[in-house]
Amino acid sequence: MTAPGQAKPTTYAAAASAAEARALADEMIGVMSELLTVIEQETELVRAGKLREGMAFGPRKTELSRHYVTTVGRLKASQPFMKQTTPELLGTLHRHHDTFRAMLQVNLTVLATAHAISEKIVRGVNAEIQRRNVPNTYTAGGRRAAPGARHLTPLAVSRTL
Repeated sequence: MTAPGQAKPTTYAAAASAAEARALADEMIGVMSELLTVIEQETELVRAGKLREGMAFGPRKTELSRHYVTTVGRLKASQPFMKQTTPELLGTLHRHHDTFRAMLQVNLTVLATAHAISEKIVRGVNAEIQRRNVPNTYTAGGRRAAPGARHLTPLAVSRTL
């Protein structure tokens, strides 16, 4: 454990020269660009209702996300050096990252909307199945009888498209 006020040890190698810092920044911009390309393609497919095709981007997105996280770790380790030697490069990276976050937010919104719609459809199908399976009976007072648990049929859904 580290004492309060001490920096946590990092497993990422920090840039030691301006050339390494520039190469790291170029790598980060490249990873963000590739990831944005994949995310934009996925977003368009999901918006068009082509969920199966959109899901095909999952493995590539995972691979690029891992590369992104690793590169961010290296940038964090290099930040003190980069602040002193290449502050303009850090500014450029921050601007690119702000754009990246905005585009990622659009993708997350589209995916959340698709999820909510899918869930609503499944709940509607389940309600219809339950309505059809429940006997239509009335109590002695002329009110509709509430169905017992034995009349409810569970709905099984495969999460694989």
